Amino acid sequence: MERFEAGVKGPRAQVWIDLLGLPQGQPRICSGCQRPVRGIHDWSPREIRDLPIFDADTILMVWRARVACPSCGPRLEALDWLEPYARVTYRLAESVARLCKVMPIKRVAEHYDLHWGTVKDIDKAFLERALEPVRLGKVRLLMMDEFALHKGQSYATVFADAETRQVLWVGKGRNRADVSPFFEWLGKRRCKKIRAVAMDMSPTFELEVREHCPNAEIVLDQFHVVANFGHQVIDRIRVNEANRCRDDKAARELIKGAKWLLLGNWENLPDRKAKVKLNELLDANQALMTAYVMKDALKGLWAYKREGWARKAWEHWLGMARASNLPPLMRFAENLAKRIEDILSHCRWPLNTSILEGINNKIKVLKRIAYGYRDEAYFFLKIRAAFPGNP
Repeated sequence: MERFEAGVKGPRAQVWIDLLGLPQGQPRICSGCQRPVRGIHDWSPREIRDLPIFDADTILMVWRARVACPSCGPRLEALDWLEPYARVTYRLAESVARLCKVMPIKRVAEHYDLHWGTVKDIDKAFLERALEPVRLGKVRLLMMDEFALHKGQSYATVFADAETRQVLWVGKGRNRADVSPFFEWLGKRRCKKIRAVAMDMSPTFELEVREHCPNAEIVLDQFHVVANFGHQVIDRIRVNEANRCRDDKAARELIKGAKWLLLGNWENLPDRKAKVKLNELLDANQALMTAYVMKDALKGLWAYKREGWARKAWEHWLGMARASNLPPLMRFAENLAKRIEDILSHCRWPLNTSILEGINNKIKVLKRIAYGYRDEAYFFLKIRAAFPGNP
């Protein structure tokens, strides 16, 4: 381009620049075959957004040429600073993609005065080009987990390499038909190399791993087992105890309002007042005290490195659960006994459950800063980009 003319107009400061093309007869590059072509088929004007000049939006008025290429027919002229059908320059798109790594899409769109969808499309295109192929050659240890896509019953499943912390695959759904494509993509030869898989207590996950990975041991994740204990045992006992105290309004209200105190960890309670309240509740209610102590004892199973000691601790825990006379606790213990080998396998494969928690927390942050993702493929790219793995 040879010269430009500039002006300022509009409610938001704007700089308009008219770009004039190459002199008549000078060859232009065909965007199809990348060969120089002198013939011009036609011209059309386009408004192209560029990086702002100070605090003013920059709009380029560009006369795009369609060359009369002998090989390709009418094709747009190739420009090294503009994609063939783009409405923003490459350098603006690059700046948008960089900001999308640290800012919500909505804020980036407001900053550049672009449509939300335009910013999303730019970032998605850059992610597709920037993400390296998934490294599958040395995968031995897997982690799999589900997360909520949207409010309601919409879920997705994520697979990660437990050693490199690279997210390998993200797919919509959590049923067998949704999970099976990952193992088919991994291939039978690589599936046989999988030695251990960390997961929650989902029967779907268990069936898929046992079918596709014959040499893999299942390692039940501590975080999910303890979370299940909280919902199936502690919360159930809390409701039962609140109903039992229906004639004591003060006690009933105390128990009803203590859900998150009971489900949380002692060290994570927000302040001293919360700890005092929890202590008073546990001192006053034997059933809740028993369930709370049993939760901490259950967590202790994952602290053992030798299977023999872990098995003795489990047998002791199971005996206390059976003697507790608390139906929710007794039912949970009998169901867990069916999966005890999958808990004790952590002694051979000490997969760090904090990695799974970290992935889930990052996914929640990605959803929150984006105000929800309407394009699931784009969301899955953002997850992969957030966990590229260690070299």
